[in-house]
Formats: sequence, structure tokens, C-alpha cells
Amino acid sequence: MDLLVVGSGAAYPDRPGTASSCYVVLHGGASLCLDLGQGAFAGLAGRLQPADLAAVIVSHLHADHFVDLVALRHYLRYEFDPPRRLRVIAPAELGRRLDGVTGDADFAGGIFEIEARCEGHVQVGPFDIESRRVTHTADSFATRVTLAGAPDGPALVYTGDCGRTQDLIPLIHPGDLLLSEVAFGPGPVPVPDLHLDGAAVGHLAAKSRVSQVLLTHLQMKRHPGATLAAVRGEYQGQVALVGDGDRVTITG
Repeated sequence: MDLLVVGSGAAYPDRPGTASSCYVVLHGGASLCLDLGQGAFAGLAGRLQPADLAAVIVSHLHADHFVDLVALRHYLRYEFDPPRRLRVIAPAELGRRLDGVTGDADFAGGIFEIEARCEGHVQVGPFDIESRRVTHTADSFATRVTLAGAPDGPALVYTGDCGRTQDLIPLIHPGDLLLSEVAFGPGPVPVPDLHLDGAAVGHLAAKSRVSQVLLTHLQMKRHPGATLAAVRGEYQGQVALVGDGDRVTITG
């Protein structure tokens, strides 16, 4: 499996050309999208065919993780005759949230096949998706992606937005690649139980014995070098801060 970073920004990125949260897992000809925040549709459509996605998995219902589903819906509705349909696995209120954003009743109807997300496993194409609730909003999830039938093979764990590392520990296996938000950078943490900082991510990575840490969702005015140093102060493995367009092979 490969990981393609489409959007690495937080809720209001200050790096020109940076989209908010969007990550694509690739295997063979299959692709799976994790989150679709603001500005991400253009980067997605510029790199692959969005209509060919196996599904979109939404971590939680903050706009910087789902709002470009509006653009994706328009694309699937108006660029194809008949319109294309796409599986979307998301917190239960997604349909109503999209209606509220657009002012249209049943905005997703006929295009998105929305499934309410819950803890446990679900298969999407060749991928096994394991979901676990985390502390952030009332309905937030972290995600572990493996190939179906190979639970101990190469795996990606995506934290989504998470305020407590202990929520993630049961989801991570030794050797997994950890894609972690680090919104509060080198710290300190100004709002408890909302986002992670570098020291927390490093401690989690060391305790879970992951193979590599990829950092994302760094808020503006948080220093990248100091953030990396904070993680490395706790974890001795590979650590990198990802950017839009990065592609990484997921190995065990």
C-alpha cells in the first residue's frame, strides 16, 4: 500500500497551495480517501479519478475534514450521465450537516451512499478498515487500514483529530505506520483533550512501537523544527512532517 497526502493543513493553513485534511491509500488500482477538507477536491482530482474511489472515510464532522464532499458531490452529479455513486462512511450526522452547509434537502441523495460509522471492522474494496472512537468531538474516529485478509501485514493508523493518546493505543500494532495530527506543535497544549502536541505523539509512538511517524495537521505559527524535535525527544524512529503531494510506501 501507498499513502498519498492530498491535504496536510489544519483548519486554517497559511502555506500557499495547502489543502486541509485529505489522505488517499492506494493499492493496485484501488484507492481509499480518508477525509476531504476544504481545498482538497482540486488536489484529489488533479492526482487521480475521484469517481474511482472505493469510498471516502470521514473521521469527524469539523469542516476541515469533510466540507469538500460538496465539490465531490457536484462532480459526481454533473460530470457523468448517469451520475456516479460513491460510498461514504462517516459519523451519523453527515447527511444533515451537508444539508445545512448547502441549504438543500437531501443534498447527498442519489450520489453518496452514506453509512453511519461505528467502532469495529468494515471491508472497502481490498482494504480492511478498523475504526475506534477518540476524544475530540462527540463522534470522532481514528482509523487503521490494512489489506483485507492480512491483519498483521503493512498497516496505516490515521489518528484523525484526537485529544488523548490513550484512545489510540488499542488500535496500533507494533510496526504500523502512524499518521498523526500534531496541531499543537511543540506544545504546550492550550486546550486539554482537543489535539496532540509533539511530545504526546512521540510518547505514543515509542509505547506502541510503530515503524515510522508521519506528522500532519500542524497549526499555523507552530514551528516545524521544534515540533519534530519534540517528537524525537520521546521516539527514536523515523519521523517526518508531510506536505501536500507527498507519497509514502506503507511497510511493516
